[in-house]
Amino acid sequence: MIDELTYAQQMLTRGGYTLVICSGGHVHISEEGGLDSLLEFSDSTQWEGAVAADKVVGKAAALLFAKLKVSAVYAEVLSKSGARVLESNDIAYRYNKCVGSLLNSEGTDYCPYEKAVKDIADPDEAVIILKK
Repeated sequence: MIDELTYAQQMLTRGGYTLVICSGGHVHISEEGGLDSLLEFSDSTQWEGAVAADKVVGKAAALLFAKLKVSAVYAEVLSKSGARVLESNDIAYRYNKCVGSLLNSEGTDYCPYEKAVKDIADPDEAVIILKK
């Protein structure tokens, strides 16, 4: 039998989704880019202990996963700062590719979400900043 994180990973890669969150038979899938879907759940406790698979996990997404209190994350692309946040919040993780930093869609500067949380370590504070 496959574990829940592997199931979420397979759904992400085979289904063309950007985010999959699984918890005890409940599954949330999203095709939206960015952090909108994660921000929707930022005040919810229903995903505590869940597992998640995401296309891109940088520091901002990792802080949101910490806020949701997920237990494990799979990332197609994981930034080093995202990995540090997951580690410091005791969230297990796997990834396909690890990168130094995430860039904006034009590739000309750092991702605006990453810039917004550059000096933030608290998941609650990150939610406030990212919702602005």
